Amino acid sequence: MSTERRHPNVINADEIEPTECRQGKFHVKSRPLARHAGNQQLGAQLLELAPGERAFPLHYHCANEEACYVLSGRGTARIGECRVPIRAGDWIAYPIGPEHAQKLVNDGDEPLVYLCLSTKHKCEIVGYPDSNKVGVVAGPSFENPWIREIHRLGESLPYYEGEPDAQE
Repeated sequence: MSTERRHPNVINADEIEPTECRQGKFHVKSRPLARHAGNQQLGAQLLELAPGERAFPLHYHCANEEACYVLSGRGTARIGECRVPIRAGDWIAYPIGPEHAQKLVNDGDEPLVYLCLSTKHKCEIVGYPDSNKVGVVAGPSFENPWIREIHRLGESLPYYEGEPDAQE
């Protein structure tokens, strides 16, 4: 990996140490290109899935739109209830909302490498249909949020619950 930067707004993927997220069959290597190049309102990551692995659980966004461009390999994109074969050269749009819930699986025999782009609204709610969860994040950045919570759907408190001045 190179340590010398040509310009603060220019980064090469080989200048970013990949991070790995692993849990069971979920295992993805990612390089956050946009953050390292200084983007404020766009997210971009270069992601790699080994054969048989999945990137993230089935989820949908309520604020941030995403898209993926497949650079190499093959796999399956789950979009809502549909399962669609994908390959190099495919653009996959993930608008907001439950009907566009997304999950990528590498069911091929070589690494699946793709570029994921997104808007970066700082307040986001994410639904997880397979596990009946909801995630909430808000703050100055996703790396340093004020709030980051994941809960099961269906539990809701009354608006004034626990408020000291709401006692009668």
